[in-house]
Amino acid sequence: MRWQAVIAVLAVGLILLVVGRTAFHMTAVVVPDYGGTYVEGVAGSPRCINPLLSTYNDVDRDLAALVFNGLTVANASGEIMPDLADTWDVSPDGLSYTFHLRRDVRWHDGHAFTADDVVFTIDLLRSPDFPGPPEAAKLWRVVQMERTDSYTVRFTLSEPFAPFLSYTTLGLLPAHILKDVPVKALAEHAFNLKPVGTGPFKMGEVTARHALLLANTGYYQGRPYLDQIEFVFYPDAASVVSAYQRGEVLGAHVPSEFVAQVRAMHDSQLYSAPLSAYGLVFLNLERPVFQERAVRQALMWATDRQKIIDGVLQGQAIPSQGPILPSSWAYEEHTAQYGYDPTKARALLSAAGWMDRDGDGVREKGDLKLEFALLTNEDPTRTEIINELARQWAQVGVRAVPQSAGVAGVVRDLLAPRSYDAIFYEFQRLPADPDPYPQWHGTQRVPGGQNFSGYDSEQANLIMEAARFATNTQERAALYRDLQRVLAEDVPALPLYYPVYAYAVAERVHDVQIAPLQDGPDRFRTVIQWYITTRRVILSEARLAPISAPASQATR
Repeated sequence: MRWQAVIAVLAVGLILLVVGRTAFHMTAVVVPDYGGTYVEGVAGSPRCINPLLSTYNDVDRDLAALVFNGLTVANASGEIMPDLADTWDVSPDGLSYTFHLRRDVRWHDGHAFTADDVVFTIDLLRSPDFPGPPEAAKLWRVVQMERTDSYTVRFTLSEPFAPFLSYTTLGLLPAHILKDVPVKALAEHAFNLKPVGTGPFKMGEVTARHALLLANTGYYQGRPYLDQIEFVFYPDAASVVSAYQRGEVLGAHVPSEFVAQVRAMHDSQLYSAPLSAYGLVFLNLERPVFQERAVRQALMWATDRQKIIDGVLQGQAIPSQGPILPSSWAYEEHTAQYGYDPTKARALLSAAGWMDRDGDGVREKGDLKLEFALLTNEDPTRTEIINELARQWAQVGVRAVPQSAGVAGVVRDLLAPRSYDAIFYEFQRLPADPDPYPQWHGTQRVPGGQNFSGYDSEQANLIMEAARFATNTQERAALYRDLQRVLAEDVPALPLYYPVYAYAVAERVHDVQIAPLQDGPDRFRTVIQWYITTRRVILSEARLAPISAPASQATR
């Protein structure tokens, strides 16, 4: 009888345990927890993890994006939001910008972030010995700067310049570490491989094989869920994708030629977002063949952009209508829309007097034939694009002769001196501010300017000038919408597509979100919310704290 009683008690206990566990699982939920290492493969290796000097190295920019902050940050729509500056004021005349800094920010070594760091960073840029890209320093050298107190800095411009705020997204450097370093020696300083910033991750170690970053537990927006991020270096993009397919890394950027392979993986998440860039064909408006607007419009109607995107770019782009991205606050969707309509292209050319009178398949007008050289560099994808364009335009009586630019520098040797007929090119890493003045204003046709087509429209020029003086966002947006309608009618170049950034992440990495990107490092905009480790909590506890971010995360 005693053994029967013991067995009965054990059975009851087991039943209670099972019922209790079942009840717990029915009333508990899985939430993010701190811990885990996210490993990403990247092509290349770091040389200078310094936001002032990282322009030309993708890996440097990736790392700098996690280690450093600027006064401001651009969101997915290109709007400028607070970062290390809590607020700012703009004077009524648009000349003065006063930034009020956060008081709860510390450098990774524990020192307080203050106005001294802002002044120090901008003084580096203004120095004649600054070893970084000249274009990064050009604006700051004509801006007056004043430190009004430990947490306030004022910048004064010589004339209103509405895009100014986008320049304040630049990562800031610690004065207490670098103030005694000669400016000309900055590029060789050990700081560049062991940087100290204010960002969500701090540098652990850098070797020839990898870089390890550690969570900044004192980050002002709340510590990241991930304990570590490791970048593993590979010689090229193909090696990165192979490593991802083998499971050596948990994340990778996927070039268009590898997207189909990665999409077929069963344990992978593939994200995509438009990049702040666009591919286009520049037309040299000095050439007689391109001086008629009807010809330029006909070329647009004769271009099957979707075929190029689907066939050449593996779907990793979206058709472009102009220089401002659809995600931008300044985008105008109601411009002239050029679909693929070769019949309309032929009609436009015929109405303008371009006819194929000798039957050779090429239209002519008087002594002028509708033919020209179509250039690009030796990149295989770009070569395929110009070959496809030539085939499409031939259907409407236009002869474009595809040619490789060879070893020539496309910008230096062809675009800048305008020694070309037509050339396929990509504007990449466009600024967060949608100001198209540098590419399309008539004054930018000079050497050093980026108006490579030689476009000069009084109407467009006046709009761009007014937009640069307007500090009211709504007023600027209205002006840019007008400008996009003008450009769509004039067609000074042939917009083809906005490229898409594809990003593969293993399924066990959660809450990854990417939106339109100004540059590849913007994929880390929401990195403090990414998580690998989870835990179960009672449902009532989970309701008290958001599961998409640490409870301590500040909301802006």
